[in-house]
This record gives sequence, structure tokens and C-alpha cells, in this order.
Amino acid sequence: MLKKHLLFVLLFAAAPLCTTTLLAQDSIAPVVAATATPGSVVAAAPLEEASLLLTPLTRDELAQEAAAVRALARARTQEVMAAKILARKAGSGEAAAVQADLERLVRQRRDLFERLALVLDNWAAKGGDADAIEEYRQYMAAVTTDGIKSSSVKTMTTLALKWLVSPEGGIRLGFMAIGFVAAFLILLIIARTVSRLVKRGLERVAGLSTLLKNFLQRSAFIATIVLGLLVVLSMMGVDMGPVFAIVGGASFIIAFAMQSTLSNFAAGLMIMIYKPFDVGHFVTLAGVSGTVHEVSLVSTTLYTPDNQTITIPNSNAWGSIITNVTANDTRRVDLVFGIAYTDDADKAQQIMTEIVTAHPLVLKEPAPVIRMHELADSSVNFVCRPWAKTGDYWAVYWDLTQQVKARFDRDGISIPFPQRDVHLYEHKA
Repeated sequence: MLKKHLLFVLLFAAAPLCTTTLLAQDSIAPVVAATATPGSVVAAAPLEEASLLLTPLTRDELAQEAAAVRALARARTQEVMAAKILARKAGSGEAAAVQADLERLVRQRRDLFERLALVLDNWAAKGGDADAIEEYRQYMAAVTTDGIKSSSVKTMTTLALKWLVSPEGGIRLGFMAIGFVAAFLILLIIARTVSRLVKRGLERVAGLSTLLKNFLQRSAFIATIVLGLLVVLSMMGVDMGPVFAIVGGASFIIAFAMQSTLSNFAAGLMIMIYKPFDVGHFVTLAGVSGTVHEVSLVSTTLYTPDNQTITIPNSNAWGSIITNVTANDTRRVDLVFGIAYTDDADKAQQIMTEIVTAHPLVLKEPAPVIRMHELADSSVNFVCRPWAKTGDYWAVYWDLTQQVKARFDRDGISIPFPQRDVHLYEHKA
């Protein structure tokens, strides 16, 4: 039986690519020759150096390199298939040796496919024939799939376990994962440091709104994270070309699907640049009044006086009339007091002047205005217009209203209700 197995292996190894098969004294499976085909640059080089060796090659040279590496991979695949057939026919005493050689051949083929993938990536990056590159990739996918289908569960389990503990497989992937996590944590620290430095720098710049400062600070944080991740992935050997190509191709679709979001984004930038309001201002936007709590790139959040949270899309906020109540330091308090036609107008005006002048929160400049304003249907109306700090507006409004009412009652000045005189005429036939 052993002689038949050896004869089969020798016949199969004499395939068109004429790969060399050696029989070791303690093994009955083929041993693959490690010599590379003529013209191959990366077949025998360490995997970490293969990408560097491919960099100076031209498009035509990469095409030749791809053909050479695939030829080696095809030869290994022939020997893998021969070893699998031999493993099925091997006796119990030969199974361990056959299985060991099969695993070695599979590892060699996988290594060649990794090198071929590097060649194809470089070839595609330099404008290689897309159809030819796709044909190579389909070959690798088909061979790998068929190899998995034809492998036993024991073989696949053994290969998977050995891959996990191999320096080129699981250990390498584990170190890459640990390195990526560590790099990300370091990037977070760096990004926060950059964000704090940007915040300190912006605080020294006069005229910038709190909204714009917050936006620039967040942008610095995100930009540091993104750029840092790109550098880390590039150092780990990840080809960023396909990533940029995917992002570029999807950008048009994303822009079309997110038209309203992009409109809000543009409006948010306009709000931050032109500063019609800032955090803490009391404003009226799109018919809603409240204190500005936050402005993101897509929406503005208001807190209403009764403690409701209202979110307004930035496009609606920027496209409507914006009333900023607290933008200025001072504000005029507009009051109207009406007295009866039979009351003393001069005395009423004097009372209002005394009350306004004595109030501690009323500003001396600009001077308050108290004048007879209107002869209305039911009353003689006076306007009372003192000035106060914006934060004292409602205190002044309520205090003056209460004090004027109390003084009018004490000094016999009436505040009439709306009234109408009705005259009845009797018509005799």
C-alpha cells in the first residue's frame, strides 16, 4: 500500500508546472521546493518586506510578478490536493506524518496567496487591467473555497488552531489588535490635549461666539482622532486606497440622500459664523421663544421659560426671522398706564416720574420717557419707558406696574375699565 501511495504522489507531482517533490525518510508526503520562479520578487522575501519590494515595480512588471506568484500557488495547490488524497488512503500509522505535511503545504499556499494579494493591490493602485486583476482574485477565492470544502473537519480545526498560535497568524493579529487599542487610547489623550489647547487659544481671540468656539474645539478633537487613526492603520500595513475610493464613490449617494441634513449643516455654519445668537441668549426662532442651550451642526436646542426642550432644525432657524432679546446689555421697558378723562393728568404724570426715578434698577442714562400718548376710547393713556439692564427687565416691569397701581389708588387716580356710552332714541310713528 505504501508503494502505491508513493507512486501516486510522484505521478501527480510531475504536473505541467514541474514542481519538485522530495520524499523524506520519515515522511510519505511531498515536500515543496522553496525556490521561486524566475522573475518573482516577493515569493522568497519575508512577508513584511514584500510590500516594500513591490513599490518600485511598474504596471507591466507587476503583471509578470502576479503570474509568477500564481504559478507557485498553483503548484502548491496541486501538491495540497495530492496530500489530501494520500491522507484519505493512509493507514493509521501513516496518518500523523501525512497530516503534518498537508498542514505545511496549506500554510505555504496561504502564504503565497497573501503575497499574491499584495501584488494585486499594488497592480490595481498603479492602474492595472481591472479584468485581469479580478480574474486573479476569483482564482484565489475559488481555490480557497474548494480547499475548504474538500478538507476534513479535523484538518480545518488543526489548521485553525495552528494559525491562532503562529507568529504570522493569530499572534500577529493579536498584537495588531492590542496595538490598535493602545494607539486609540493614546489618540484620545492626544485629542483631548489638542482640544484643550485650541480652547485656550480661542479664549484669547476677541469677537468669537461661544457657539463657534465649541464647534472649533469639537472639530479639533475629531480631526485629531481621524488623522491619527489613518496614520495608525497605514503603519499597520492597511491599504487606505480602497477606503478612500469607497468613501469617494459613496459621497455622491450620501449627499443626495442627506440633502436636508446638509442644508441644516450649512445653516449651522452660517449661524456660527454670523453669530445672530449665542448660548444663553433668549431668542425667538421659527415662532418659538426660549433660551439657547446648544447649537450643533444640524439643530438648535432651546429651553422655554416653562422648562420645555425644543429642537429646531438649523435650516428653519436660519430661514426665519430671528429675534434676539438678550443680545444687548440694556433694554427699554415699555409700559402703558391709562387714567380716566376726569382725573388730573399732570398729577398722574408726576406720580409715574417719582416712582421711576426712585427705582434702583432703572438706569439714569438713557433717561426715561414718560408722556401722555393717546386719548383712547375709555382712558387717557401714558407711555412709561425707562431703561434697565437686560437681566433686570422683568424685575423693573413688574415693580413699576405694582407701584404705579398702588400710588394711583392712594392718590385717587382711577384706571378705568373699557366702557361705551349707549344712547337710546325713541321713534314715534
